Amino acid sequence: MFEPVETGIFQSPGPYTGTAKAGTVVYTVQIPKDPETGAFVGGDVRVQTRRMLANLKLAIEAAGGTLADVARVTLYLVDLADKDGMNEVYRAFFAEPFPVRAILVVKALTIPGMRVEIEATAHIGR
Repeated sequence: MFEPVETGIFQSPGPYTGTAKAGTVVYTVQIPKDPETGAFVGGDVRVQTRRMLANLKLAIEAAGGTLADVARVTLYLVDLADKDGMNEVYRAFFAEPFPVRAILVVKALTIPGMRVEIEATAHIGR
């Protein structure tokens, strides 16, 4: 059984949990949104990635871990040309050994103008 994690990040009214913990494993999906209002943070991929990863950090810390505990991520981009800009910001949040990672290029994300989304799994208390 899993438990929702109270992250302090605005929870959209949709039928899903933003961050959940099952034992020592944390699952989360984050987008570039203002954590207080839930408003989408637009801008180029660097701006959006910075906000998204700051939200990821808040979520993992709320579950009792750090970004060093993140073992796997899946990144969703709407344009492969954004990969370099995303990686530039990504390196500011993660250090070696980097999490296992996949990048999927998709036609669109759920909010018009959204360029990036992340799904992450962390193991806390190793």
